[in-house]
Amino acid sequence: MTDEKLNEENVHEYDASQIQVLEGLEAVRKRPGMYIGSTGPQGLHHLVWEIVDNSIDEALAGYCNEINVIIEKDNSITVIDDGRGIPVDIQEKTGRPAVETVLTVLHAGGKFGGGGYKVSGGLHGVGSSVVNALSEELDVKIYKNGSIYYQEYTRGQIVDDLKIIGESDLHGTTIHFKPDREIFTETIEFDYNTLATRIRELAFLNRGLKITIEDKRDGKETREEFYYEGGIKSYVEYLNSNKTVLFDSPIYTEGEQDDIMVEVAIQYTDGFHSNLLSFANNIHTYEGGTHEFGFRTSLTRTINDYAKRQKLLKETDDNLSGDDVREGMTAIISIKHPEPQFEGQTKTKLGNSEVRTVTDRLFSEAFNKFLLENPDIAKKIVDKGILASKARLAAKRAREVTRRKGALEISSLPGKLADCSSRIPEKCELFIVEGDSAGGSAKQGRNREFQAILPIRGKILNVEKASMEKILANEEIRSLFTAMGTGFGDDFDVSKARYHKLVIMTDADVDGAHIRTLLLTLFYRYMRPIVEAGYVYIAQPPLYGVKQGKKITYVQPGKDADARLAETLASLPANPKPSVQRYKGLGEMDFHQLWETTMDPERRTMLRVSIDDAIKADQIFEMLMGDRVEPRREFIEANAHYVKNLDV
Repeated sequence: MTDEKLNEENVHEYDASQIQVLEGLEAVRKRPGMYIGSTGPQGLHHLVWEIVDNSIDEALAGYCNEINVIIEKDNSITVIDDGRGIPVDIQEKTGRPAVETVLTVLHAGGKFGGGGYKVSGGLHGVGSSVVNALSEELDVKIYKNGSIYYQEYTRGQIVDDLKIIGESDLHGTTIHFKPDREIFTETIEFDYNTLATRIRELAFLNRGLKITIEDKRDGKETREEFYYEGGIKSYVEYLNSNKTVLFDSPIYTEGEQDDIMVEVAIQYTDGFHSNLLSFANNIHTYEGGTHEFGFRTSLTRTINDYAKRQKLLKETDDNLSGDDVREGMTAIISIKHPEPQFEGQTKTKLGNSEVRTVTDRLFSEAFNKFLLENPDIAKKIVDKGILASKARLAAKRAREVTRRKGALEISSLPGKLADCSSRIPEKCELFIVEGDSAGGSAKQGRNREFQAILPIRGKILNVEKASMEKILANEEIRSLFTAMGTGFGDDFDVSKARYHKLVIMTDADVDGAHIRTLLLTLFYRYMRPIVEAGYVYIAQPPLYGVKQGKKITYVQPGKDADARLAETLASLPANPKPSVQRYKGLGEMDFHQLWETTMDPERRTMLRVSIDDAIKADQIFEMLMGDRVEPRREFIEANAHYVKNLDV
């Protein structure tokens, strides 16, 4: 065998020498996404939750009353709690102080049956050590046994042994860390609102626990304190703050069985949408799970049984459906389980089968008792469900009639739709434009291969205040449902979307803004998966056109549009004298201008619509588009100073 062939074989050899062993926290730094999801903004903020969750676990165990989260001036994070303090005595297996073990060894913690915690959210014991591994620097202070213990680390490596640096009567743990720029290459800038939203949520879920957040960064200084004696009952009141409720105080139940604690708070509004949030050990179970299933089953059965017993429903009447009894409902379910089983590493769905039975039993007993003791409120709840049932049946009939007419079938696309020739959804764009004039310009200016145009007449129906029957009767909304091909509401299927860019292109005036808000309300309430998929965009047509000779310079909208206009004018020569045109409507542009400023993928600017905080979005839509005037007026009064030029 030749040397050449021997070398060739050696290249393909796979033996023990090629097996890489990552010791300690090296694995975390090598594959950070496995532990925190990503190295983008989401993963960055996950570091904070890993540390805060440890403090929350102390609160769940009954030893912590206050947690403080601080964004320091240099964008590092400090988390302070008044719990028992991480143990500082020698850990038998490692022969090192327990705090050092917790911060440098994966899967080391007090949550594996050692008696440290009865209930915990962080179950894998990787939290603190992962944060340490992914931090440029981390230091810990422990107030315990009358002393202050201190240790610091760099990228997970010990700088010095644990030492006592002073005396104190306090108790608790302070962890300060600075994310590593080598890991978080996209950004190490923490978003205050992201942190504050989750901290508020944790305060609601842990009744009587005070959590503060403070931002010390220059120009961003702010501090908020969250404390809710009412717990999840206060959470429901917060969610319904802009809504008209059917009864003043939320119904609240709590119980415990087989070491499983269940809390439920529920309140009905006069709206058409339900809002159900579920949590397990403070973890938001976005995908639901057995606790949600048990609650839904119990709610539907209990309301139907009560309605039949009280003759509010005839024995011959069909039972109210789950959707009927949940219409207008806002509910929070929070369970605490000593051994929760989450489906998937992301912990977004609870899988414990026994939780379904426990939640069903505890809630149905308490809810049935409440209905019997509060007949006036009970009747309002049942009447709300009966009305929802009638509306559902009417909407079903309207849907069937509409389908028979072919108005919701792809084979019968709306006549006003100027479709594109491509049938590849990933490449296709649908522009929703205001009025026939703008629609005409858009149809002429578009690229017919991948851009479709759907003109709408004026303001569509406000779906926040409308039943499904009325929504289906609205021609503009039906045209949009049909054009997208996805269906709507419960029948929505995002995989059937005919366009992967749905672009709202309205005038830069008050009416245009109103139409845009109406459309966004429709998408959020009845086509939400396309928003979550990132398919919805808002076009940014220019606000001004500065013409000098044959050349036109465009100025985009924004808070500083007038300043940018002034800069543009100042940068131009005096001759010939430039003229300024303010575009109040898209119809004022010819199709060439509309293409080059707003529709050309090479030059246009578009805003992608996202739902970073669904709860906040829900509240904003309710405030802006709901029946109650007072919250809307307060919002306008609070923000009126931002408006300098109002085009009415």
